[in-house]
Amino acid sequence: MYQAVLFDLDGTLLDTIGDLAAAANHTLAAMGFAPHSVAEYKYMVGNGIPKLIERFLPPEHRDSAAQARAAQLFFSYYDAHKEDTTAPYPGISALLSALRGAGVRLGVVSNKEDALTKSVIAHYFPGAFDSVAGHTLGTPTKPDPHLVNAMRAAFGLAKPQVLYVGDSGVDIETARNAGLAGCGVLWGFRTQEELCAAGAAYIARSPEDIRTLVLGT
Repeated sequence: MYQAVLFDLDGTLLDTIGDLAAAANHTLAAMGFAPHSVAEYKYMVGNGIPKLIERFLPPEHRDSAAQARAAQLFFSYYDAHKEDTTAPYPGISALLSALRGAGVRLGVVSNKEDALTKSVIAHYFPGAFDSVAGHTLGTPTKPDPHLVNAMRAAFGLAKPQVLYVGDSGVDIETARNAGLAGCGVLWGFRTQEELCAAGAAYIARSPEDIRTLVLGT
């Protein structure tokens, strides 16, 4: 049915929330602010790191100077600690191998910065993906579909031939905006209710569900 599968990164392929939360709380501590829980951060991520920074700062300290200082602290710490606890979700590597073995094209479209997205994918999934794209400064983030559209076009495939997989409502909206079917995963950062409300065509409870959906076996 599907000849390509495009994946979100954080909360879909990799469990990154621990390292993101640690970097955010390091930033808050350095600026003299109280930390947030990991559970709270699950609802702050999904729209790119600049938006995460805006969200974790206290509402009265979200001016441009504070956000710039927070970004400097965050990126410095995260770059050094982004692999402390981050790991692929169970079953993801086997899923990617099965899809590649069946000739399915694979891509990643993330709101994480492009260079960081490419670095993380190269570290955890070397050689697994045909194309990887993250956010570039000055361009819109998901749910804007421009990166998904460009990747699908580069693959030379029609919309019905491509599936987009993610863990949040933003991902499902991205799929809809690109005219693709969206598959929401339940092992990530958000809830089934959010995914269904956003219009997910499919819900996957495990990576095996995606393999079955795409390959039919």
